[in-house]
Amino acid sequence: MSQARELLDAQAMNRALTRIAHEIIERNKGIDQVILVGIKTRGAYLARRLAEKIEKIEGKKVRTGELDITLYRDDLSTKFEEDEPKVQQVDIDYVVKDQKIVLVDDVLYTGRTVRAALDAVMDLGRPAQIQLAVLIDRGHRELPIRADYVGKNIPTSSSERIVVHVTEVDGEDRVTLHKMN
Repeated sequence: MSQARELLDAQAMNRALTRIAHEIIERNKGIDQVILVGIKTRGAYLARRLAEKIEKIEGKKVRTGELDITLYRDDLSTKFEEDEPKVQQVDIDYVVKDQKIVLVDDVLYTGRTVRAALDAVMDLGRPAQIQLAVLIDRGHRELPIRADYVGKNIPTSSSERIVVHVTEVDGEDRVTLHKMN
């Protein structure tokens, strides 16, 4: 990677998550049937933050879970032969039948990770609805997937990369755009 440019600082990330939390509550008329499911790694931390914000607003806890999706892509490692995301672990301790599942991820790009997450949720039962919340939507979809809640739309070229930093993993909150050589 070369040239990095900051797109969101910690304050802007916090504002985006607060807005998404309010939108989730409003669209679902509360949180009684909502389960937030974070896609590991950074989506899981963002889902926890959304749950905390919703709890402060609504005065009650929102149920949460996690999906561990391992990407098998040629840009991550040459040892993997497939280019499809695979679900490695599902950590949802609730019955999803007739519930509203909100998948949470950091960046929406091709849509393949979300498709794998949809498959994993559907394997657990038939939810009333599945929604998608992302901090960043960068475009370039390969599948017909659209986020219901977006922190920020950032059009990119295929030679650019969005990196979301979260304090829990990276020691800071910020989003950067990297131009690849």
